[in-house]
Amino acid sequence: MNIPLLESDARHTSLPLVARRPSQLVGSTPVLWIDEPFAAPGRGFYAKLEGANPGGIKDRPGLHMIREARRRGDLEPGTPIVESSSGTLGLGLALAGLTFGHPVTVVTDPGMEPSMIRLLTTLGAHVDQVAAPHADGGWQQARRERVAELLARTPGAYCTDQYTNPDNVTAYRPLATELIAQLGSVDVLVASVGTGGHSAGTASVLREACPGLTLIGVDSVGSTIFGQPAGPRLMRGLGSSIYPSNVDYAAFAEVHWVAPAEAVWACRQLARRHHASGGWSVGAVALVAGWAARTYPSGTRIAAVFPDGPHRYLETVYNDAWCLEHQLLGQEQPSEPDEIAEPFECVVTGWTRCGKVRDPLGRTPAQRTEAVVR
Repeated sequence: MNIPLLESDARHTSLPLVARRPSQLVGSTPVLWIDEPFAAPGRGFYAKLEGANPGGIKDRPGLHMIREARRRGDLEPGTPIVESSSGTLGLGLALAGLTFGHPVTVVTDPGMEPSMIRLLTTLGAHVDQVAAPHADGGWQQARRERVAELLARTPGAYCTDQYTNPDNVTAYRPLATELIAQLGSVDVLVASVGTGGHSAGTASVLREACPGLTLIGVDSVGSTIFGQPAGPRLMRGLGSSIYPSNVDYAAFAEVHWVAPAEAVWACRQLARRHHASGGWSVGAVALVAGWAARTYPSGTRIAAVFPDGPHRYLETVYNDAWCLEHQLLGQEQPSEPDEIAEPFECVVTGWTRCGKVRDPLGRTPAQRTEAVVR
């Protein structure tokens, strides 16, 4: 039986350290054992609660990318930072701006929740919102083009470019080392995929200690990352309408696409049964990690990364009126994913699994690295 390692009767003999700067609160996030209703008792998974960071998982790359840019001399003291974000990286960059003394502009789109806009503004960031999606690349490409405009008119301004920046990958080394310290070993890692940073960075370091690691990617329906056609995406924080160079396709054993209603169900079950939940990525990851816990042999140690907490989603995922408006409640939820043999076999509209993962642009790892360098 896979017995949870972190129990409530653990004895702590010292008081926690006192942080003197908010950046010192990032990292050392807890792990929570999750079983029912996703899996039978003893057959669950370990959830890494990145929502325990001040702003969520992207506090890690927000701080790391800015620290490294300053170290290399790419970012001069006091100069502006401009980046595209659907929300969580914006929080990380706001923290980095406060920590290192840089003004921050977050370029987003109308899908960002009003509460997130208010929070970013309160934290000192300027929010710039694009008005229309790009004809081919959707909102993400429209935001990236707006970033380019702002950089051109602001001498010395710096963009972290989270989609291609290798620092967005190496930022997650501490997350992996924390998991090893907390769990001893990891057999299966379940991670959502957006920019590709935390799946690539966490898995590569885990494999140094756990060579047989299996990486399961979790994407959104309507996302192009793993070869599906671009479509409307209600879920934010995972998925993409562009092809991020940081996605390490060769590292994945399989990919699952999850639909909004399925993620909402999982989020609400987490909240009700485990008093720990989050947004779209958290729900989608929990659904897939629960499947892995039911499917893999007993004793398999499964870790799942929960990127954020529930607070920014109180008016969406946890709002009955909003969910009913978008037809996300009252649906019978599947216990197993549909299966397709090839990522492009058909357009998926609900939870679907594919055991073949390849770069949809046909790029080799070297070519993706070359794209990053350019």
